[in-house]
Amino acid sequence: MGSRVRVWLNRTYAENVFFVDQLRGNPDGRTVEVHATHGDPDSPVLAAADTAGLEPEGLSPAGYVEYALDQCARRGIDVFVPRLHQAAIVAHRAEFAAAGTALLAPTPEAVAVFEDKATAYEAVRSVGVPVPPWHRVRTAAELVAAVEELEASGHRPCFKPAAGAGGTGFRMITRAPFSLAHLDGFPGPYVQLDLVVEALRRAEEPVDWLVMPRLEQPEVSVDCLTGPDNRVRLAVGRTKNGRRRGFTLDERWLAPARLIAEGFGVHHLSNVQFRMLGDRPVLLDVNTRPAGGLHQLSLCGVNAPWAAVRLALGEDVEVIRPQFLGQDYTVVAGPRPLVPPALPRQRTESGVLLPAVPAPARTASTGEALPL
Repeated sequence: MGSRVRVWLNRTYAENVFFVDQLRGNPDGRTVEVHATHGDPDSPVLAAADTAGLEPEGLSPAGYVEYALDQCARRGIDVFVPRLHQAAIVAHRAEFAAAGTALLAPTPEAVAVFEDKATAYEAVRSVGVPVPPWHRVRTAAELVAAVEELEASGHRPCFKPAAGAGGTGFRMITRAPFSLAHLDGFPGPYVQLDLVVEALRRAEEPVDWLVMPRLEQPEVSVDCLTGPDNRVRLAVGRTKNGRRRGFTLDERWLAPARLIAEGFGVHHLSNVQFRMLGDRPVLLDVNTRPAGGLHQLSLCGVNAPWAAVRLALGEDVEVIRPQFLGQDYTVVAGPRPLVPPALPRQRTESGVLLPAVPAPARTASTGEALPL
């Protein structure tokens, strides 16, 4: 059994409680201790970790890098998996390395390309990856022109922020007038074009949206693990068609995902998403971070988080080929514990006091209490 590994997850998605579980249940039997920080004291990731704390709010990207470097030094972090302020953090990779911390994150160049969806579409199209037609809009007039052009080509227009993650801000455009039908059932993604145009005309600042066709299912998310040598060690597609989920090794999806990961320095864990435009798959998005659903690859006998940590530590990781594909499945919610509500306090950069979360009272390997 090797030495203990200490991993830090910063302000990550709630679903990454399973990322933590997989690190602890690694096939090498290594002791893994997880440190987690978040802005929400009720994030289940804080409760899943061995030690945890609330992050100070209001830090600039540069201020957050200083905070992160201090956390790594004080906590003895071996591997840092950054989500918040990823671009600023990866620009200081050498400083983290000097503190003894490896970053499980892509190159600064890759983050810069893929944090803006229009830039990403231009880049991947230049290497032969098919992308949907899109229009970058900032004003009401540009929105109307883009919608009319897409409708004339037989598409259903939608829009989303040029920068963003997790489907936030995605809306589908309809010309149907607002009526009681829109108040029936659960709220949906449709918005009336005239209401959006009026909102844009009243807005004090321009927006930055991509207007594009509504792409169809199936949606395929290819989870990739790529080394600093630009060699992909793992590529498995997760399919989604309504409620039904599954897995695929079809090269229609995997080949362009590998091309992106290898060609643009999207090192370590990434997720490349595709959907259908007519009868062909086109790129939807590239996430330069572990996907929230990465743990679902365990149904194929794959522990991707642990392979990624080993790769970040400089250990030799060979190409991982699943020996089987798990059966189709669906995703349901389940309870997870939270930390107690009584919280100590910590100071921000400006001296304002904020609550901080105490360490959960157990270790990864023995269940014994940890010191605060």
